Amino acid sequence: MSEPVKVLVTGAAGQIAYSLLYSIAKGDVFGEKQPISLVLLDIEPMMAVLDGVVMELQDCALPLLADVIPTADEAVAFKDIDVALLVGAQPRRQGMERKDLLKANVKIFKSQGAALDAHAKKTVKVVVVGNPANTNALVIAQFAPSIPKENFSCLTRLDQNRAQAQVATKLGISNENVQRTIIWGNHSSTQFPDLAHAVVHVNGKLMPAQEAIKDDNWVKDEFIKTVQTRGGAVIQARKLSSAMSAAKAICDHVRDWWFGTGERWVSMGIISKGDYGIKEGLMYSFPVQIGTDRVVQVVPGLTISNFAREKMDATQAELIEEKDCAFSFLEA
Repeated sequence: MSEPVKVLVTGAAGQIAYSLLYSIAKGDVFGEKQPISLVLLDIEPMMAVLDGVVMELQDCALPLLADVIPTADEAVAFKDIDVALLVGAQPRRQGMERKDLLKANVKIFKSQGAALDAHAKKTVKVVVVGNPANTNALVIAQFAPSIPKENFSCLTRLDQNRAQAQVATKLGISNENVQRTIIWGNHSSTQFPDLAHAVVHVNGKLMPAQEAIKDDNWVKDEFIKTVQTRGGAVIQARKLSSAMSAAKAICDHVRDWWFGTGERWVSMGIISKGDYGIKEGLMYSFPVQIGTDRVVQVVPGLTISNFAREKMDATQAELIEEKDCAFSFLEA
């Protein structure tokens, strides 16, 4: 057996982590022969709950789970980790303005960035899930300067999965028969779910998704709104935010980063290098392909319509505003 991969999950006593940890520990992400060392970080008041999570992981008797380290100490949590899944963040409470949410999370991710910089392996892969995910990812990257910027990402795979599922449902086909749905921009209600390049397998034939759907109004209106607001719809129905689907998307994101995507396209938030006219330095969701070397490359050469350009620019504008607001707190 190889050396364990050391995986940190923050917000580890929360509901997303509760759905996520079992999948990681049983081999769904890093493979059926790869031992795992799980590090579980949460705040001090959650330690009793976290002890219960540790007990359950032990009681699963999973052959790949080498050890579990619960802690409230960031120095312990980030020590020599290979992968950081940053699920924990300050949630938006009733009456809280967005700037207050940004301010609270800047404090959290500034501290975690310093711990990441000081204690993690320089090859660590970082996935930020806690919202506002794109801007939180920018903040932690800012405070971990010794770690390459290419090693930071944020989760938009949940949005991609939602988009894929909407198309599959619309056409009455399985999810695996929908490919190349794209999420551009922010993991927020301004994101742009794009079907212009998507393809589907219908009755044994590969064709453009929009040609199969034959409903331009649905593609440009209902489909986009449904994906943009799906998280809120889940909260309204469950009275809790997405957990099972979020955990599945985290697993998808990390597995593809670890093993590569082959010819598939996936969406993930990465730091822009200027592709498709997106401002350099923003954490923006792009369609990407990942090699077996774990290097992420933006899919090149896509034609961008005027409709798409407007949507891509709108979500970029929100990200610029978020970034400026967050970084103003850092300078204060």
